[in-house]
Amino acid sequence: MAKLVECVPNFSEGRDRGVIDAIAAALSSVSTVKLLDVDPGADTNRTVYTLVGDPDGVVEAAYRGAAKASERIDMARHQGAHPRIGAMDVCPFVPVSEVSMDECVALAHRLGDRLGAELGVPVYFYEHAASSPARRSLADVRAGEYEGLEHRLKDPAWRPDRGPAAFNPRYGASVVGARDFLIAYNVNLNTRDRRLANEIALNIREGGRLKRDAAGQPVVDEHGQKVKQPGRLKAVRAIGWYIDQYRQAQVSINLLNYHASPLHVVFETVCEEAASLGLRVTGSELVGLTPLEPLVAAGRYYVRRQGKSAGVAERELVEIAVRSLGLDQLGPFDAKKKVIEYHFTPAAPLASLPVDRLVDEVSSESPAPGGGSVAALAGALGAALAAMVANLTVGKKGYESTWDELAALAERAQGLKARLTAAVDADTVAFNGVLEAMRLPKATPDQEAARAAALEQANQEAARVPLDTARLSLEALELAERVAAIGSRNSATDAGVAALVARAGVEGGALNVLTNLSGITEKAFANASRAEVTRLIERAREIERRVVERVLEGLHA
Repeated sequence: MAKLVECVPNFSEGRDRGVIDAIAAALSSVSTVKLLDVDPGADTNRTVYTLVGDPDGVVEAAYRGAAKASERIDMARHQGAHPRIGAMDVCPFVPVSEVSMDECVALAHRLGDRLGAELGVPVYFYEHAASSPARRSLADVRAGEYEGLEHRLKDPAWRPDRGPAAFNPRYGASVVGARDFLIAYNVNLNTRDRRLANEIALNIREGGRLKRDAAGQPVVDEHGQKVKQPGRLKAVRAIGWYIDQYRQAQVSINLLNYHASPLHVVFETVCEEAASLGLRVTGSELVGLTPLEPLVAAGRYYVRRQGKSAGVAERELVEIAVRSLGLDQLGPFDAKKKVIEYHFTPAAPLASLPVDRLVDEVSSESPAPGGGSVAALAGALGAALAAMVANLTVGKKGYESTWDELAALAERAQGLKARLTAAVDADTVAFNGVLEAMRLPKATPDQEAARAAALEQANQEAARVPLDTARLSLEALELAERVAAIGSRNSATDAGVAALVARAGVEGGALNVLTNLSGITEKAFANASRAEVTRLIERAREIERRVVERVLEGLHA
């Protein structure tokens, strides 16, 4: 999965459609970023934009949005119900896929640098990007709002983190930060009683409720402050409400950190609290988008509760999560629309074909798909068979001592299968890249140099893809050897076939590396690739021989 970052800039304009659309156009002008949602509010006079893309792209898009806001929004004339301090009021960066919180902090600081240097506006950092504990809370940073900003900028304790400590009456200031992904999640109850839903909310939310004595009076500490009794779940905010459209009450939850309190843990905790009140949970709903990870984690949890291996296909894990959490109770749940990563899944015209169509496509006169794509497919099938043997063995009597290892092995095999399946199309894309580079003009010395550079880059990519196929296929082969040793004896031949096709993935990938090295001028790259290919082939042949011998011995025993 590619690196993905969510960015949720809030702009102080929610009524003028021309301004709203102009900012949306600026945010959408970066090709590697998708603007997924625009949510204007007239009463708040504020619009929340949600965009997702690669790290560099979201920083550029956020800057372009702020630049457009500096042209179109005059904070001196702004009125609205929502707290605000500037034209682009707040801009958090949120890790989605393959990106750490530290990387998002760095992105926030990069944007702050640009806003201060190029737009000349004061910038404060908050949450994980904050420069001090006093600035971590957005509410603290934004205290006094726009009207109090001029005075606050004169206070040395509130000197901005970036940009001038001077009041910009047209723009105000921006608060930029990095935070965890917030999941808006509602759990449905078989009651219309809002009070019962709120009772559950008080019991689960981190903030809890007021602690009371035997007489029902609030307990106070030595300073006279009311004492709270914390709820069961960390990083959870919740209230109970009644939704007339659904004719049922809900526990409405903001999940501030789904790693601290996973989605399925929240759901199961609400189920427990509901049961204690004589209620039943009838389902739940995700409001807006979600990362893939909490759904996959939920799917694995519910599969494991059944005593089965969670090393199944990703789409099956998501489907199990949807059904177990009842995410489709109030309406259809379309994972392609609700899961952020699926908005960025590369097209897979080959891997998505039915088997007969794919075989026909390979057999056509076109040079692609060719051996590289078929090698990746062979490796994927090897990983899939290794996962199958592991999954068949988990739960089988007589193999109890291997269940945990095989369940973990099946999950690894599923990851390899997914990456190798993606390489089926990636290999063809890389081959087409070489053809495109060869078609570049070479009539002038500059054109010839540009073409040579493009061709070198394309040839290196055309070698990298099958080299990765060979590496991944070797990992699949190693898993096949392990399941052949400890998996069900009834599936030994499946493990043997897994080894055979995985070896084909290794050697097929290796051959495609070697053929592409002939066009590469960078000797260090070519020499290192040849040496690695030799090691991969030798290792693959050695493992495959051992697996086949083990399987044949078992068949003749």
